[in-house]
Amino acid sequence: MLLLRCHLKQALPQKVSCRFCAVMGKLQSKFKHSSYKYSRPDGFIEERSQTKALQEYSPAHVDTVSVVAALNSDVCVSGGKDKTVVAYNWRTGNVVKRFKGHEREITKIACIYKSSQVFSASRDKMVLMWDLQSSSQPRQQFSGHTMVVTGLTVSPDSSQLCTGSRDNSLLLWDVGTGQCAESASVSRNLVTHLCWVPQEPYILQTSEDKTIRLWDSRGLQVAHTFPAQQHIQTYCEVSEDGHKCVSCSSGFGGEGCEATLWDLRQTRNRICEYRGHFQTVASCIFLPRALASMPAIATSSHDCKVKIWNQDTGACLFTLSLDGSGPLTSLAVADTISLLCASFSRGIHLLRVDHSQGLGLREVVAF
Repeated sequence: MLLLRCHLKQALPQKVSCRFCAVMGKLQSKFKHSSYKYSRPDGFIEERSQTKALQEYSPAHVDTVSVVAALNSDVCVSGGKDKTVVAYNWRTGNVVKRFKGHEREITKIACIYKSSQVFSASRDKMVLMWDLQSSSQPRQQFSGHTMVVTGLTVSPDSSQLCTGSRDNSLLLWDVGTGQCAESASVSRNLVTHLCWVPQEPYILQTSEDKTIRLWDSRGLQVAHTFPAQQHIQTYCEVSEDGHKCVSCSSGFGGEGCEATLWDLRQTRNRICEYRGHFQTVASCIFLPRALASMPAIATSSHDCKVKIWNQDTGACLFTLSLDGSGPLTSLAVADTISLLCASFSRGIHLLRVDHSQGLGLREVVAF
């Protein structure tokens, strides 16, 4: 291909040659290199590389994407440094709606699956509620924190919203009125993430003080504090049945950089750890059984890698490297065969589950 380009460049006039080179460069840019590791039946981890055609949609954002969440099986909602909240149909590559109202970077997105309501938190200390079925103006505003809002979760019945901040506080809101119903503060509790336990009045919270707390929303009191970890806890998620939760940590050079599975119902002890990333793990999620044939967990990290783990044994089943993406910031289940991954440098990646060699992933779309 390079030889052909050189010969044509010599033979064609300069304008035609430049246009040809531009087209060839554009075509080559559609082929993205990625690498992956998979666990063979004999336990050996083999690394392979692949260069495949990657479909590219129009970008959802013009800057770093901080967070992505699935609204339904077709539409995701994301936010980032461009201060916008974007609802995007990742099947067609079209923007469904673009919301503008925050003055600084979007830090968190929360939504009820298959609902039209979306909540966004920002460094401007505000939380806004949007509705895809309404205008592009915020439906409700929640103002009460004195620092960046870094935690955001909505109750299963959509009636309450819980927010957390670097100001050490949690606030519980009435969604309908926008009024703060409860507030609580714990010294040095710099909130990093919040997650409502399905069908329960409890809220799980991670913190920069290396602690995971379980809050009772009835009065907003700490119901349980898990054993302190060695590093900042960056994210948490609760399983669909509410029996387990997973958290992940900061780190560098392999020190820290782990995810941890906890029992949430009985002993509340640590069950398993997942180690193998080399930088901060920014997101950890449970994979639904429809997507994985076994109980599995996925993690994304600042080391540009997405890993799939055997939930029970802690074994790494697959590693996908998203080369050139920069730190990976957020991970979400899109549908029964796909994940969505947000990144610093290349927007949002659609990852397809591949069962051809066990349980694996491949990147198919970027936007």
